[in-house]
Amino acid sequence: MNLVLNLLVGVQMLAALAMIGLILIQHGKGADMGAAFGSGSAGSLFGASGSANFLSRTTAVLAAVFFACTLLLAYFSHARPVGGGSLLERAAVGAPAAPAAPGASNEIPGAAAPSAGASAPAAPASGAGQIPSK
Repeated sequence: MNLVLNLLVGVQMLAALAMIGLILIQHGKGADMGAAFGSGSAGSLFGASGSANFLSRTTAVLAAVFFACTLLLAYFSHARPVGGGSLLERAAVGAPAAPAAPGASNEIPGAAAPSAGASAPAAPASGAGQIPSK
């Protein structure tokens, strides 16, 4: 599966770079007007009108390949397991809290009861209390 995703990303990147190059090579609509008045740029490698057809069709094919790769990558990204890939996501999913039985105390057996003078650790402050002051 990982090989397929890498292959799709590679094809998508190559299609995007080729589209960028082909779009930059193409003439704008105003370029034909200058050629009509004898600017001399009408003759090219593909002929007078052949470049527009070849480059526009190639750009359309590359756009279709890019679109198909994008759709496949979106499909495969939603088909992954829910567990996630990061360590924090796995730790949150992998360590559920044990439910307490009704009527059972939460004290550890054999532990001494806290003395009256000792205080429990304070709960962390939430919200604006966690932002350090200047």
